[in-house]
Amino acid sequence: MAEFNPEENDFKLILDRKYYNELDIECFSLMMKDPSYCYKFYWLEAIVKLISEGVTDTTFNDILDEMVSNAWYSVREFHIHLSGIQSGEVRDGLERAVLKLAELSNLPANASKTEIKNEIRRCDSELKSFKEQLTNMVPYRALAGFFRRSEETVNWNSTVRLVEYIERINQTILLPYTLGKSSKLKREVHFNPSWIEMIQDNTVSILGWIQYEKTKWLQLNNPEVPGLVYKLAPLDEKMRKLNNVRKLWEGVLEIQPVCDIFTGKPIEHKKYDVDHFIPWSFVMNDELWNLMPMDSSLNSSKSNNLPRWNPFFQAFAENQFQMYELMQQSNHIRKLYEGCYRDNLHSLWAGQELYRPGNRREEFIHILERNMMPVYDSARRQGYEVWNYT
Repeated sequence: MAEFNPEENDFKLILDRKYYNELDIECFSLMMKDPSYCYKFYWLEAIVKLISEGVTDTTFNDILDEMVSNAWYSVREFHIHLSGIQSGEVRDGLERAVLKLAELSNLPANASKTEIKNEIRRCDSELKSFKEQLTNMVPYRALAGFFRRSEETVNWNSTVRLVEYIERINQTILLPYTLGKSSKLKREVHFNPSWIEMIQDNTVSILGWIQYEKTKWLQLNNPEVPGLVYKLAPLDEKMRKLNNVRKLWEGVLEIQPVCDIFTGKPIEHKKYDVDHFIPWSFVMNDELWNLMPMDSSLNSSKSNNLPRWNPFFQAFAENQFQMYELMQQSNHIRKLYEGCYRDNLHSLWAGQELYRPGNRREEFIHILERNMMPVYDSARRQGYEVWNYT
């Protein structure tokens, strides 16, 4: 299992003692140590997933296909940079491969894994150079923790000699995998039966450990991104908690009309969606201050994009203030607001400043703008596109 060590504020991979008799678990735990790029995490994750599916022998190409499909959601759905940006350029080769696939295909950001892999195969020739670049070092560097058990110096400048070195090391230290003689993406990867057994017996714990280490790396390289731990896999619509907010807006609509911030037309009962001004995929929460009633026919068009700040923030803020005023005037609306406490009112600034009694219109909008604009700007910097509604 993956065990938390409070003294070191870290997780360590702790397995049944029986595996330590034959396998070097300590060296295995070093396979993600001191990464320069994020694809080291995805390499090990892909191997563990393939082994869990019963694969015993594979190729660089198949492992890379697994890596690209696993990284797709973080890069495309959530605009995560796998190893940051340097001089305006994407640093990570795996991220570049994902972006190239997106350019070549018509895949939606929430495509299924099967659809992603089908498109990878269809675009094989165009992706070849991107995938080959990923094989230059990571398959060999991932085993560096095991190499330290040997007195023989590693020659990192020749992949042919590295393959031979791995074969020699494997005679005395069982490595998780050895490599074949084929070149580039066709190079074979042979998983050791003893490591296969250990990984299959501990797949959930090992994948949890990898995710923890990957999340630490991604958060370091995406410091402005909230809720990053939720951005490693496809969106789960069940995470959204909008029922009580919808009841609140229904209550408001029963008392007075509310205009859609984009069309300017009154919103019709039962013909609207509750949507996020700043996309949910960025903020990863359903806080009331970021939610609005919106014409259902426009919601799919807005999708995962940001509205233009001007003029739409002002209209959004006016609707929020309209709801806020009714909370002060109507016990019924106040009770509906209180029904949002559990799922939609966690931000301290919202409870202590925005929704406190007594705010004038200008003061309310100023508080909302002061707190929302930095989040909006962070989403822009992260690569979220602005919806060009006219």
